[in-house]
Amino acid sequence: MRWLSERELRTWQGFLTAATVLTRLVEQQLKEEAGLSHPQYEVLVRLSAAPGGELRMTELAEVAVTSKSGLTYQVGQLEKAGLVRRKSCPSDVRGVVAALTDEGWRKLREVAPGHAELVRRHFVDGLSERQFAALSDGVDALAARLAPQEP
Repeated sequence: MRWLSERELRTWQGFLTAATVLTRLVEQQLKEEAGLSHPQYEVLVRLSAAPGGELRMTELAEVAVTSKSGLTYQVGQLEKAGLVRRKSCPSDVRGVVAALTDEGWRKLREVAPGHAELVRRHFVDGLSERQFAALSDGVDALAARLAPQEP
């Protein structure tokens, strides 16, 4: 067994603390300003980045890094709020597509500036350019290593 060095442990604990605090700040801001959870906002953002503002539910689950059941719940909540609609997939009768509604686009345009400001203030601006570049490289490497592998 390889134990963590003092520096590794300190870094791991610092990462967990920073991630927890940032997650709380994001959740609080989204709930107060838009009545959305962070996973719901993530669904809106992922849909907005897709062609035509729509994705098959299976693809959406992959890019939003969530389970299909978790995604189904979040999309259901967004559908009740009129921000997303589900429709049959034209190329596969078993498939379901989630699509942003006009109200979903409006909500996203309304919320995105405040969200970007919070991320900038608490995540980006807390580091020097050199530190942020190193963090960016490290996060990219971790994301690639942790990404689901194709069978």
